[in-house]
Amino acid sequence: MQPNLDIELVICTHNNAAQLTLVLEAIAQQQVSDSTQWGVLVVNNNCTDGTADLVEQAIAAGKISLLHMVQETTQGLTPARLCGVTQTTAPWIAYVDDDCVLQPDWVEAVRFATQHPEAGAFGGRVMLTWETPPSPFVLRYGYSFAEQDHGMQIQERDCLVGAGMVVNRKALDACGWTKRQLMHDRIGKKLISGGDVELALRIRGAGYPLWYTPTCELKHLIPPRRTSLT
Repeated sequence: MQPNLDIELVICTHNNAAQLTLVLEAIAQQQVSDSTQWGVLVVNNNCTDGTADLVEQAIAAGKISLLHMVQETTQGLTPARLCGVTQTTAPWIAYVDDDCVLQPDWVEAVRFATQHPEAGAFGGRVMLTWETPPSPFVLRYGYSFAEQDHGMQIQERDCLVGAGMVVNRKALDACGWTKRQLMHDRIGKKLISGGDVELALRIRGAGYPLWYTPTCELKHLIPPRRTSLT
């Protein structure tokens, strides 16, 4: 655990080393002021594809602020996210998926939290990046791939996508999610979902507003397997 941090990025990952490499490279290039205290935690959810070696190499390189890794043996995105809560101490937790490439000013942009301490959670623009161009039919359902673009105005929202969602630890505790989670979300190769919606709605239901801020922009990498029926 890293004390006295403003925010910690939590990356939950399972056998996605190829994309995680791009995610960590983008984090290493973050342009952050000295006044912002931040760290990065990788939650290794039973990876067998070289993820551990990749993260250890990134730690040794020393280009990412306070990068460390923990193991979560219960398979699934929900237990991995919960592990990210228990293994961090910062008042704000940013869930950066292992397929999310942050813009260079993303970490600095999350200082939005200091201007809106009452917020339960916030998120920014999530732009889809397709490894292989999908069919026009798929493009009609960008929200199913966590696309999020509500324009260039800061605004309150009824819900947020999980990719890049920044959560207020107090709100997370107040809504009861840390004690009981209702949605399993991704488990191994099973593309079930809903855990991010649960997080957002439970926080909002506990009386904390959800915000959208366009300056927190990231690219969500979508591999061909996400749009295939096989």
